[in-house]
Amino acid sequence: MHKYKLKIEYDGSNFVGWQKQNNGISIQESIEQAIFELTGEKTIVFGAGRTDAGVHALGQVAHFDLKKNFNIDKVRDGLNHHLRPNPIAILKVENASDSFHARFSAKQRTYEYLITNRRAPLTIKKNKSWSIFKTIELEKMRYEANFFIGKHDLQAFRSIDCQSNTSIKTIDEIKISKNNENLNISISAKSFLHSQVRIMVGTLVEIGKGKITESITQIIKSKDRTRAGVTAPAHGLYLVKVNY
Repeated sequence: MHKYKLKIEYDGSNFVGWQKQNNGISIQESIEQAIFELTGEKTIVFGAGRTDAGVHALGQVAHFDLKKNFNIDKVRDGLNHHLRPNPIAILKVENASDSFHARFSAKQRTYEYLITNRRAPLTIKKNKSWSIFKTIELEKMRYEANFFIGKHDLQAFRSIDCQSNTSIKTIDEIKISKNNENLNISISAKSFLHSQVRIMVGTLVEIGKGKITESITQIIKSKDRTRAGVTAPAHGLYLVKVNY
């Protein structure tokens, strides 16, 4: 068998998410179909991050196995040809070792959440950024975000649909930057709970608006989902990088 590693970019707006489901077209299914059309082989594509419906990627990583050996440039260009007109692009293809697994070999994943903080509605960035009209206190958000860093029980930031065996996660880094009306929240960790990043972002935004007065430390200690903020919309979230 020959193993191929992919770096993928996609607009998740009209997909049900990364993983194959019965209620619509997924990123995984679209790539598997393109592989079949290119190679004649049916295979399973394993992704590093199971992004939800509406979530985008700039640096998703995946792998798949083929019986036949193909030139990596041919794989990249051929898959891009068969993926059209889907908003999915194979940025890079590499040969991978037998031991490589896109999901289980990953050491760190980085997600970015984009917010546009202005009074006017979105046009170009519609479905690409979370539009927030009210003024946000950036420094308050930055101060509280620091308390996410480290190993914590993040039960309060866990979706009801989460199937993880444990709610204990370690946040390696969180950065909040602003350029005019554009706010970017970057969060890095080895793994995340279902909707964790979006709940973290929603909580920080509500702290920035003054709607939540409790500290992040208090919310974490409470282990109570109702004490955290709203789940930020999927369309502002991007999987940007996976480290191995």
